[in-house]
Amino acid sequence: MTLLSARNVLKGTVKKIEHGVVNSEITIELAGGAEIVSIITKSSTERLGLKEGKKCSAVIKASNVMIATDL
Repeated sequence: MTLLSARNVLKGTVKKIEHGVVNSEITIELAGGAEIVSIITKSSTERLGLKEGKKCSAVIKASNVMIATDL
């Protein structure tokens, strides 16, 4: 069990991984079909054992969240 102080934990499944030279772009599919994308180091991708189909969580910790609308 992992304990975190972050309140925004979104559980999902790795849908796609695109590796770059240094970083990897990870697409996570959430329940209901929404997707969230994170860019992490390639070494972190390997250390976490991320592969398509693996269950994982996106953890969002931010002191500010900006909101925009079309006027």
